[in-house]
Amino acid sequence: MWVWLHKFGSPKYFYNVSGKILPWVGGATVLLILVGLYLGLFASPADYQQRDSVRIMYIHVPSAWNSMFIYLVMAAAAAIGLIWNIKIADIAAAVSAPIGASFTFITLVTGSLWGKPMWGTWWEWDARLTSELILLFLYLGYIALQSAFEDRRTAARASAVLAIVGAVNVPIIYYSVQWWNTLHQPQSLGVGMSTIHASMLLPLLLMALGFKLLYVTLLLMRTRTEVLERERNSAWVQELAQALSGKSSSDQVRSSNEQR
Repeated sequence: MWVWLHKFGSPKYFYNVSGKILPWVGGATVLLILVGLYLGLFASPADYQQRDSVRIMYIHVPSAWNSMFIYLVMAAAAAIGLIWNIKIADIAAAVSAPIGASFTFITLVTGSLWGKPMWGTWWEWDARLTSELILLFLYLGYIALQSAFEDRRTAARASAVLAIVGAVNVPIIYYSVQWWNTLHQPQSLGVGMSTIHASMLLPLLLMALGFKLLYVTLLLMRTRTEVLERERNSAWVQELAQALSGKSSSDQVRSSNEQR
């Protein structure tokens, strides 16, 4: 396992492997989200109490799950980079933060839109809402620390500590509706249990999986870009640039000949 981890941590190896994976992950992402949106917005029934406002669930809930999932991935990658000094882990943690912050922001906005007709207010200092807001601040704090130091290794170490310590907030978000009496509805889906009808559960799970793959797609794309930026002076990146430049020149010559 450790041999594989260090091998995958090689920037060149990661770039080559991720380039083969990316088209498949991206295609699956588009397919799942399109099917999930169609089933959620058009095929699934309206809720008997919430009516059509329940359709916000198909964006809100997967975004909320992603906001916590990405933070745990970010914290784990930051810890790996901190302990074993693996460059790809540091990069993965750094590029995950803006993605996770975006999903957290979407969660808060859609939660407010959903809360207005249900609770009669855009915002309430509910335990889950408050802890989710803290999660957004943790993401923003991580991003700020990354930008506060010119030396990338120092920035990675400082932000890794924040990411690891901040991970304690994730179980607080998840269990807040059980630990405290809150306005937020109890969990409708968990390990071995579900109170959601199958006609609503299927699009919800499709959207959840689609959002997970969307994160993976964005993670691979942003990590590949960052790898090229950080390794721009290395021999393999320069060889890649020369190969792409030669291919582009060859295509231009071929196009010119065809026009003649």
